[in-house]
Amino acid sequence: MVPLGAAAAEDPRVDLPPGYFPWSEASSNIDLLDNDPRVAPFDAPPGNFGFVNSDLAFSGDRAFVGSFNGFQVYDLSDATNPVLETSFVCPGGQGDLSVYGDLLFMSVEETRGRIDCGSQGAPGAVNLERFRGIRIFDISDVSNPVQLPGVQTCRGSHTHTIVTDPDDPDNIYLYNSGTSSVRSPDELAGCENANVNTQDPVTTGNPTQWRIDVIKVPLAAPETAAVVSQPRIFTDPDTGAFNGLQNTLPGTLHPAGTAYSPLPNTNTCHDVTSFPAKELVAGACQGNGILLDTSDPVNPVRLDAVSDPNFSYWHSATFNNDGTKVIFTDEWGGGTSARCRATDAPEWGADALFDISGDQMDFASYYKMPAVQTVNENCVAHNSSLVPVPGRDILVQAWYQGGLSVIDFSDTANPVEIAYFDRGPVNSPFPIPDPTNPNRINLGGLWSTYWYNGQVYGSELARGFDTFGLLTSDMLSENELDAAREVQVEEFNAQHQLMTTWEPSFNVVGAYFDQAVRSGELSGKTLKKVESHLTRAEKLDGRGKSAVAQLKQAAKRLSDEGDQGELKQAILDLAEALG
Repeated sequence: MVPLGAAAAEDPRVDLPPGYFPWSEASSNIDLLDNDPRVAPFDAPPGNFGFVNSDLAFSGDRAFVGSFNGFQVYDLSDATNPVLETSFVCPGGQGDLSVYGDLLFMSVEETRGRIDCGSQGAPGAVNLERFRGIRIFDISDVSNPVQLPGVQTCRGSHTHTIVTDPDDPDNIYLYNSGTSSVRSPDELAGCENANVNTQDPVTTGNPTQWRIDVIKVPLAAPETAAVVSQPRIFTDPDTGAFNGLQNTLPGTLHPAGTAYSPLPNTNTCHDVTSFPAKELVAGACQGNGILLDTSDPVNPVRLDAVSDPNFSYWHSATFNNDGTKVIFTDEWGGGTSARCRATDAPEWGADALFDISGDQMDFASYYKMPAVQTVNENCVAHNSSLVPVPGRDILVQAWYQGGLSVIDFSDTANPVEIAYFDRGPVNSPFPIPDPTNPNRINLGGLWSTYWYNGQVYGSELARGFDTFGLLTSDMLSENELDAAREVQVEEFNAQHQLMTTWEPSFNVVGAYFDQAVRSGELSGKTLKKVESHLTRAEKLDGRGKSAVAQLKQAAKRLSDEGDQGELKQAILDLAEALG
């Protein structure tokens, strides 16, 4: 294997000086527009896991920022200058969030979580004041969120995903993934623990492991939400064993040979991503990536499962916009370790890219952010979302203290980084290097980076809430960026991935034109003629005159295949819209 840093030693991200406030940084083709530091009661020294920022969700002009201490709401009316609007203290775990209408859902897994959102904890092996599961809030008044009963689960909720059914508009479903210990049945009836560290088939009883929870939320009465099924999505269809996928014995190590990264036992999912347009879910499930048919959301059916000896912990998944590709991340080291060192292979803690063919996932390549990070930076693949550029598959992804990468994966065999941002290591409250522990990591970095209505927003564990502006470059044209900015949505949940459609516009046509020129499929006299007709068409439209004839003349010059064919269709769509 080629070490990570072999081709990237001159990258400006390498060896950035440590800092906290202020920090050092390096970027290419993306600007940091704003940073909002954590403030009381959500601030604490870096590394205090009771207060770090976690995942993001969006609704209207608001960003909802999860935290191990509750959640915060930022007003995005001025997208380049978010303003903290509301803070709601409610400890209990990493606090993954999603929004749907006037409802906010929040994952709670830690044993300190309380029904009343209190911060005093819930001590004892059995505590009937404890809450572990999915909290539900009515946020019709964001300044005063009201907690509804919520749903308790046997392993709590590490993450959850909204799954929608077009044939069932009165309900939504939450697929819950709990990764922690199993509760005592004295605390929550029906919980049954099992030995997960076994290679023997498990076929009896009703163990809490080797399943997910499906929660039905009636939109007219969300306070009645309840678990309606617990699908055993890892079952071997031939033997009936619940533990039908990867089951490694204790002590089996990752190829890196470190005890801190054992290969996992697939007994739950870490995170799943739904793609309603194709009734699919991609699950990142500890030791496997899986693909589910959710045409019946209460009873999902496994279509395919993949594994990889280079992966330590399958963490999250992202589809491309038409559901023909999926990227899985490997959170090797749990997000708290340095996994982007010069000695780390590019397959470790990376992305794995798959093409979806029918019901099967076919491996295409790996991608890992290419700049060597220090031993003092937690760095590994983490949460991402698509940048809605028509005609291309582009992703913005967080790497904790590896910063963010913007990646073009249109060709899954050859993903390419087109922009990045990175800060130096966090050096507070301990110095880096620390004479007493030169490998010390002060936890920080970007948990999530998501595109939402024209900007990239990031949740930074230690430094707060970031806003980024993507820039044009040789790899991303002004037309492409403007077409992406035209896509405006009312809500965004990264794990409830809705298919983007673009309204016909000159920016969309320009995006396809630039792509055809970039690929070399549009050149010479044809390029000049098409460009001339499009320029005239846009000028006519700007003067309130018909541009249809010029657009149709441009389309006549193009073939129906490849990049020219996509450009031709975009031109004809615009002509029809303007006609």
